[in-house]
Amino acid sequence: MFGMGPMELILIAVILLLIFGGSRIPAIGKGLGGVVREFRKIRNNITGTKPKTKNDKTEEQDKSPSIEAELSKKLLENVPGVKKVMDIKDKVKKVEDVINKV
Repeated sequence: MFGMGPMELILIAVILLLIFGGSRIPAIGKGLGGVVREFRKIRNNITGTKPKTKNDKTEEQDKSPSIEAELSKKLLENVPGVKKVMDIKDKVKKVEDVINKV
């Protein structure tokens, strides 16, 4: 898990226990779980898909665009300033290409 062994995880758990105390650890875990759940709901609402199960085919995942691509598409559609910035970025890239060719 993230390149950490059992000793590192135990050390982190002990430090958390010392900092927050035993009574606050479950509340913190509950809060973090709620945050993760809300992020998943938001992601599912943006992509318009239901959560995948273990039995879903991987071919469907290969055919569908990535979450990042869909999020950036939705962002470009819904936030007016982002589209202008992306247009300016494309123009700057074209100018850089012209300058580099000369």
